[in-house]
Amino acid sequence: MPRSLGSVLLTDFYQLTMLDAYRRSGMSGTAVFEMFVRRLPPGRGFLMAAGLEQVLDYLESLRFEDSELGWLAGCGHFGQDFVDWLADLRFTGDVWAMREGEAFFADEPILRVAAPLPEAQFVESRLINILHFQSLIASKAARVVLAARGRTLVDFGMRRAHGAEAAVWAARASYIAGFDGSATVEAGRRYGLPIFGTMAHSFVQAHDSELAAFLDFARARPRGLVLLIDTYDVDEAVAKVIDIAGRLDKDGIEIKALRLDSGDMAAGSLRIRRMLDAAGLDQIGIFLSGNLDEFAVDEYCRGGVPVTGFGVGTRLDVSADAPALDIAYKLQEYDGRPRRKRSEGKATWPGSKQVFRSLGEDGRIVRDVIGLASEPLPGRPLLHPVMRAGRPLESNPSMAEIRALAADTIASLPGACTRLDDPAPVVPEISAALRTLAEVVDESQAP
Repeated sequence: MPRSLGSVLLTDFYQLTMLDAYRRSGMSGTAVFEMFVRRLPPGRGFLMAAGLEQVLDYLESLRFEDSELGWLAGCGHFGQDFVDWLADLRFTGDVWAMREGEAFFADEPILRVAAPLPEAQFVESRLINILHFQSLIASKAARVVLAARGRTLVDFGMRRAHGAEAAVWAARASYIAGFDGSATVEAGRRYGLPIFGTMAHSFVQAHDSELAAFLDFARARPRGLVLLIDTYDVDEAVAKVIDIAGRLDKDGIEIKALRLDSGDMAAGSLRIRRMLDAAGLDQIGIFLSGNLDEFAVDEYCRGGVPVTGFGVGTRLDVSADAPALDIAYKLQEYDGRPRRKRSEGKATWPGSKQVFRSLGEDGRIVRDVIGLASEPLPGRPLLHPVMRAGRPLESNPSMAEIRALAADTIASLPGACTRLDDPAPVVPEISAALRTLAEVVDESQAP
């Protein structure tokens, strides 16, 4: 199993106890599970699917290594016969999923798994773990993209992300949603993302003068040069930039932008722009960072602040306003029979399902219908087959292809979905056949 996806023991203990019980009971019929979000977080008008590539990698490579089996044999919870049985466990099932970059709404299945019950059950925890996080961050990033109105966006959140895996996955998810790249170098290596970086305040502080720091950095990193100007006094720093711009230009070094990371950044940006323009340096952009999210970005853009780009960090990589989704992975069929959970507030729709999306003449979503997978309903089916018998059906799409789909998805959202304040998400319709099936299951399924 690829170490980048962690140990197969990265799961909940009850997955193993259930597997042991299923094995002892001889329960190995085909089970259908579906993953969905019960309700959208407050203030969210849509969500965006991401993480499918890692899901398929996990399923394809699922196996227990000798060291993991050895630990299980000695942990005191399981017999050797169960541990020996786990040695041969592989995922052999089929998977249908929404494509990465697809928008979705409450109750819509984003993933369907059909496999022998022990296999389909065991993968629950890690599948939720993977899809939950990347979909969470892609959804947040898509809102920032909408707020930025075409300005450059860079993920700056690695240092405060909740761990190494979260850092690189946040970079990937935000790039899918439309960010231009990330400051996280490993994300560039692993996923081919463009990587961006400027300079730290410590670089300026380590020099005897701010001017010397600017010149040293410019000569060391002449391409795409961005200078950080708020270590001391912003106006004095801009004056130094104006002073050296001509000298650098003679050396073939063009200053691309100035980065502002603190203070009243709206007023500071206006002041910087006036100084640069007065010096004939209108080609130098202004890049803002520091505690930004979609609300701050929107405020700057609506207010006419002359900014060319943003570095969005902590609040993106932890999805600060909505740090978790009410995501679930539930049994919908077993051994050819539809099943339904009827818990108060957490009831599910039974059977294998599909989401059918219809667009209006303007290319925007007018209707989503959740129906049975076997129904010939109008609209584009959002779930498509991605794995059969434990093997992916096609190669992973490129990041460029995923980003293009995400951009199309964002463009198809009704305006009410994309509002930052008080959005109105699409409410999926439930097909008549699915409602009828639920009634039949309620009558036949013994409590």
